[in-house]
Amino acid sequence: MGIHIQTFAFEGVDAAPVDVQVQISSGMPAFSIVGLADKAVAESRERVRAAFAAIGLALPAKRLVINLAPADQPKEGSHYDLPIALGLMVAIGVLPMDALEGYAAIGELSLDGTIAPVNGALPSAMAAHALGLGLICPKDSGPEAAWAGDMAILAPPNLIALINHVKGRQLLEPPKPGTLYEGPAHPDLSDVKGQELAKRALEIAAAGGHNLLMIGPPGSGKSMLAARLPGLLPPLNARELLEVSMVHSVAGLLQRGQLSRARPFRSPHHGASMAAMVGGGIKARPGEASLAHRGVLFLDELPEFTPQVLDSLRQPLETGQISVARANAHVSYPARFQFIAAMNPCRCGSAGADGYACRRGPRCARDYQARISGPLMDRIDIQIEVPAVTAADLTLPTPAEGTRHAAARVYAAREAQIERAKHCGDDSEMQTNAELPTGQLEKYAAPDEPGRQLLMHAAGSMRLTARGYHRVLRTARTIADLEGCDGVRRLHIAEALGLRRSPSSANETSVTIHPVKVS
Repeated sequence: MGIHIQTFAFEGVDAAPVDVQVQISSGMPAFSIVGLADKAVAESRERVRAAFAAIGLALPAKRLVINLAPADQPKEGSHYDLPIALGLMVAIGVLPMDALEGYAAIGELSLDGTIAPVNGALPSAMAAHALGLGLICPKDSGPEAAWAGDMAILAPPNLIALINHVKGRQLLEPPKPGTLYEGPAHPDLSDVKGQELAKRALEIAAAGGHNLLMIGPPGSGKSMLAARLPGLLPPLNARELLEVSMVHSVAGLLQRGQLSRARPFRSPHHGASMAAMVGGGIKARPGEASLAHRGVLFLDELPEFTPQVLDSLRQPLETGQISVARANAHVSYPARFQFIAAMNPCRCGSAGADGYACRRGPRCARDYQARISGPLMDRIDIQIEVPAVTAADLTLPTPAEGTRHAAARVYAAREAQIERAKHCGDDSEMQTNAELPTGQLEKYAAPDEPGRQLLMHAAGSMRLTARGYHRVLRTARTIADLEGCDGVRRLHIAEALGLRRSPSSANETSVTIHPVKVS
């Protein structure tokens, strides 16, 4: 007798259908799980056996075979416990044959028969909904699965409750979606005294989704500025919220189905490995770059990260996606994030500051900044120097404008970009000027004649690459959007060029190797 129960295997943020086939036959007593299962799946035998004993059930003394099809697809995780247990209960007559028709199942079993929550409830519910199926999941995973839309969801706390529901002795109420969290209160930009031009660069970066690098001595406010960036960004729209929640569901970061409209802000320590940054490991889990999808990835003390980890970000910065290839897995995760970084000008920390003389001279700054590769620097639209805050700056009154005022300008600029994206005929991927396709630059970011001449002259003197040339245009387009201008003018080009470092300066022997000073 063959029994079939539907479940899922996770490939990145996608849930691929898996058919759990249960067969009980005569022969020597045995309990086998086949179908390229990992150790966690193989251990389901003991969890299922103990859970059955806890609720007064016994497995027959026959040959039990569980096949997870397709057999050549790797199966990982403990969420196969529940579909295996359900298939066995149908096979031994505890549940009727048609009881589970139209349902898929995920869940981990405790030894007492409780159904424990598992990662990936939202992708599983989305996949089940696409197949026209309902979903049986743990009670604590129900609020997360309920976000998938109008579908049948059973979220029992244990096996007894599920059996009683199927037999009509108890009614399980359908779970309600978890709460929608607007996000934490962010520190206000008005707390930052001085650094007016650095604030301007932060606002431009927020308005256009541009990558930003801040270079300055310790205590100049780089991390303080970065912490205020999330307050300038508009909340996630419905599509972005779903994308972010799918990644966080697979990573196990959704608590009781609570979703947040706040954009992710990830700030890993500089000791992070490559697997922690871009994803990987034995189970090819998402890394910090994917967890920052549609949000911000902030790297403080940028040169202290290993060069290999930093260069691993070059692909997602360009494509918005990470492909993790392993011997037993090949998965892709979305990673369209805004890259924000901060660093000291040299290992000593104060190269180029007034009244400071580094014992190693200009070589200290040159060697320290050389830890960041040229191709990665070329992908950073805005590169500014953040000078030390003086005592006079600290005595200034609190700025009249804060996060609320800057966020309003950012919102208006982004609305203009969304409307522009609709005219491009593709508003599903592109939302900011940083994502404006190269083919659309000539149409929407073409400067006036004085601006074009300035850009052509700067392209030669600053030795801009083709990528750098296009990024200057995108930044200038954002500056024009902040001012409400339809076209890009010379003034916008000039400011965009002033916010971008010249590659040729890396070979200079004085402390002028730093980016354009903004204060």
